[in-house]
Amino acid sequence: MNRKYQQDNLIGQANSFLNVLDQVSQLAPLDKPVLIIGERGTGKELIAARLHFLSQRWDQQYLTLNCAALNENLLESELFGHEAGAFTGAGKRHEGRFERANGGTLFLDELANTPALVQEKLLRVIEYGEFERVGGSRPVRVDVRLVCATNEDLPSMAENGEFRADLLDRLAFDVITLPPMRERREDILLLAEHFAMNMARELGFELFSGFSEKAKNTLLDYHWPGNVRELKNVVERSVYRTNNPYVPVHHIQLNPFESAYRPTQRIKTRPQTTQKASEPLAPAINSPDNSQLTTTGTPANDHIDFSSGVDFKTLSQDFEVKLIKDALSASQYNQKKTADLLNLTYHQLRGYMKKYQLLESQQG
Repeated sequence: MNRKYQQDNLIGQANSFLNVLDQVSQLAPLDKPVLIIGERGTGKELIAARLHFLSQRWDQQYLTLNCAALNENLLESELFGHEAGAFTGAGKRHEGRFERANGGTLFLDELANTPALVQEKLLRVIEYGEFERVGGSRPVRVDVRLVCATNEDLPSMAENGEFRADLLDRLAFDVITLPPMRERREDILLLAEHFAMNMARELGFELFSGFSEKAKNTLLDYHWPGNVRELKNVVERSVYRTNNPYVPVHHIQLNPFESAYRPTQRIKTRPQTTQKASEPLAPAINSPDNSQLTTTGTPANDHIDFSSGVDFKTLSQDFEVKLIKDALSASQYNQKKTADLLNLTYHQLRGYMKKYQLLESQQG
């Protein structure tokens, strides 16, 4: 058993976090499937590992797979295996994760990304303990404890037909919902010191001299959209940049991209116009609090110079991206609250974020 993997980041004294650990201890001995829900960086994979290593299967295989990392065909083959000749390049039989995890635990991360065919086969494994390899016709029986995780709202997806409701019913024998870092404020400095001391050891320091009051306040006041993973990165970077074991860490570098020389826009080809530099790229709109907003923060009574024509599609996209980003920031990156601010449904917001490739910065 990898002790470092099991223990890393599972530190805290907040009631919300301790309640999760109690729930894990109760669930671990059972062979029932478990669903873990949480924002990116909250430690879903660590909770899954804890479920396995506290169970009766602790000395058997523990395998993991990120469902978002493979396309439908590869995901099906990787989970359930394939027979020789099942498709071009399948020269011999391949055992999938379910077969290799027989007797142990299989952890599937990013479950919401699984296509309908894979969901159907997952349902059969849970109900009957068997499946067929890709290109096969004979059932393969397995005994696998299934633990799944996602940062999506699966009940809403099931209601909208985007996820199988019967599979959700089978998976949700019990659901572990992990609290975000902003709801574990009393754990921030505890975790920060743990990560800082580990980094000091990695750098070969004789000691770690702690954080200054300014640094502590910075850590406590930040909303941590990336949760524990982001906290770990920020603390390790701050210790490394301080580079002095005898001086407390004073400056917390929250954003490693912060620089006077950072390019702030992608270079795009635009039609030549006579627009002045001080004029906005899109007209003003009313925000939920009735204040005037523009995509560039310029006064709402400015206007666009149409004398030489404009690129309507580009301006519209820039405006929507800016509006979504501002709403995300205003709602502390809670996507449900963001949807409410914009008078959208949750799934409409997710559709816009996917369209403009904003989901990558929110997941994890």
